[in-house]
Amino acid sequence: MSIYLDVIWLLNFSFDLFLLVLTAIALKRKIMKIRILLAALLGSSIVIMMFSPLAFISTHPLGKMSISILMVLLAFGFKRFRYFFHGLFTFYFVTFLVGGGMIGVHYFLQAEISYLDGILMTNSTGFGHPISWLFVLIGFPVLWMFARNSLEGFEAKKIHYEQLVTVKIKVDSTQMTLKGLVDSGNQLFDPITRSPVMILDTQKVKDYIPEQLVHHALQDDVMKAMTDDQQEGHEWEHRVRIIPYRVVGKENQFLLGFKPDEVWIETNSEKIKVQKTIVGLNRTALSSEDEYQCIVHPKMLQGPSIQNVS
Repeated sequence: MSIYLDVIWLLNFSFDLFLLVLTAIALKRKIMKIRILLAALLGSSIVIMMFSPLAFISTHPLGKMSISILMVLLAFGFKRFRYFFHGLFTFYFVTFLVGGGMIGVHYFLQAEISYLDGILMTNSTGFGHPISWLFVLIGFPVLWMFARNSLEGFEAKKIHYEQLVTVKIKVDSTQMTLKGLVDSGNQLFDPITRSPVMILDTQKVKDYIPEQLVHHALQDDVMKAMTDDQQEGHEWEHRVRIIPYRVVGKENQFLLGFKPDEVWIETNSEKIKVQKTIVGLNRTALSSEDEYQCIVHPKMLQGPSIQNVS
C-alpha cells in the first residue's frame, strides 16, 4: 500500500478546519479566521508526527488530547475555565457527531476508507479507489451541513421564546431602540434571501421611517398602493422588500419591509449581532398594552454573541 502524505495531510487539515468552524457555530462565537486556520494546522500536524520520532505523541491518547486542547486554546483563546471547557467539550461533541456519522455511512456502504491511529486515510493505490474519495469529498460536507442544521435546531429549542429583549435597528444615521418579544410563532422568511423577518409596529416607529414608506405599509393592499403611487422614490427605496405571507382564511397577502444596516439584540445575559434579517412593517398594533413594539424571529438569536452583559 502506498501512502501519499501530502494528500492525507490536506484531507485531515480540511476536516479539522470544518470541525472548528462547526464548533464556533455551535458555541455562537465569532470566527477568527487566522486563529481557526492555525488551530487546524496544529491539528493536522499529527499526520506529520506519525512519520517522525514524535510518532508516540500522535498515537497515544494523552498526546491526542493535548493536541486537541491546544487546538481549542488557539482557536478560541482562554477567558476563564468554564469558557475553555465549554469550547473543548463542544469540539469533542461535534467531532464525534460528524466522525461517527462518517464511520456509520462507511460501514453501510463499505467504501474503501480506513482509520489508522486516529487518522482518516484511504487505501488501495495510495490515492484510493475513486468511489472512496467520492465518499469522503461528498459525504463529509453533507454530514457537516446536517450537523450544523441539527445544532441550530437544538439551539432554537433552547431559547426561551416568551422573553422580552431590547432591539436596536440602524439604517444610515437613523437608530431605533425597541422592546421586542421573541416568538416561536414567527416563522416568516424572505423567500429570496431566506433571511428571517422581524415584525415592527409601524405606528410606533413612523417618525423614524420615510413618510411614503409608512403610507404604503399601512394600506390593506400593499401591492396596489405601491403600483398606484405616482410620487418620486424616497431615500429607503433601495432597501424596500415585499414579503408574501399567509393567514387563516386569506391568501396572497404581502408585508412591506426594509433591509437594515445593523440589528443588535440584547438579552439579560448577552448582546447578539444579527447576521441577516428583514424588518417587516405591520399595519396593526402588536401589543394592546404596549409591552413591546416588535416581534423577533427566533433564528435571529442564533448569531454570534459579541459580548456578555454584566
